[in-house]
Amino acid sequence: MPGFRYNVSRTNPMTSFAIGVDLGGTNLRIAAVDDNGTLLEKITLGTQVQKGRDFVITEMCEAIQQVVTKYAGKGQLDGIGIGVPGIIDLETGMLYESPNLPGWDHYPVREEIESRLKTKVVLENDANAAAFGEKWLGAARDYPSMCMMTLGTGVGGGIVLEGRIWHGMTGMAGEIGHITVEPEGAKCNCGNRGCIEQYASATAIVRMAREAIESGHAPELKRAAEGNNKEFNSRVVYQMAVQGDAAAQEIYRKVGRYLGIAMGDIINTLNLNMYVIGGGVVSAWEAFAPAMMEEIYRRSFLYRATAPERNLGKMKTTIVTRALLGTDAGLFGAARLPMMERELEAHAH
Repeated sequence: MPGFRYNVSRTNPMTSFAIGVDLGGTNLRIAAVDDNGTLLEKITLGTQVQKGRDFVITEMCEAIQQVVTKYAGKGQLDGIGIGVPGIIDLETGMLYESPNLPGWDHYPVREEIESRLKTKVVLENDANAAAFGEKWLGAARDYPSMCMMTLGTGVGGGIVLEGRIWHGMTGMAGEIGHITVEPEGAKCNCGNRGCIEQYASATAIVRMAREAIESGHAPELKRAAEGNNKEFNSRVVYQMAVQGDAAAQEIYRKVGRYLGIAMGDIINTLNLNMYVIGGGVVSAWEAFAPAMMEEIYRRSFLYRATAPERNLGKMKTTIVTRALLGTDAGLFGAARLPMMERELEAHAH
């Protein structure tokens, strides 16, 4: 894949490296990445949240320590970047709340980790970290600014302006998952109705499939759900769509249409070159992208004026594309954070 440089060339040896951490509710992933963007090592552990935050932090710090020790002789450690799902106070490093990490509310994550590892730690929202990864090494690497939407269990978002993550006033900017696309639509956990999260996430796809089954108009989906009760997920619905099932195809058309409504709004608001869609659901790109692009075209006059077919030149074109780094985007983005802080400090002196 473009953007990956696994072997460091002799002419550009590693001078420093950083650790990127993706702290999810299910998996804890840790990577060592050098300043050329080469992935040196990646470790995946289960996040045993039921054992409490102290256990998770201890396990994470031990794994980080092992990796740091392994590469210590090869270059300087810039620090540790950690992508966390939830609301973070960027100044204090406090995690206010995280739906995926029960019992972590009002927890001084950064302080805890820094005191154990005695090194610089940068915390960031996980969707922002993924956007930053795609900006550094992925689909948006040739552009100064970009916006990313991640379609997973929920829908996340991140905005990078002129090479920096746009945080807004309280660090909450880029909550794209809660753009309203259906005014009186499905109820969302955020308290609103009709958020894009309720129409384009993996969870939403399963809900829409179950609704179709209940309506009695989706016999094939019904059969698949009964056969796969434990594992009836968005991937099963996608497979059915690929095999030509009309009800499954209609669900993905709906996903595409609602994504197009949200994307059209975002394009009209931000007027950036590059909009990247990532997350697990993006593997079904062929099933939802045509409806999405059609809707963007219909709803965004700005997109119509700057669409690729108008040949306005690279920096005057609006591109909507899929992410390139997959689940590693957040790891690369998290690792890039301490590197960037070091670079900014170096420029300041």
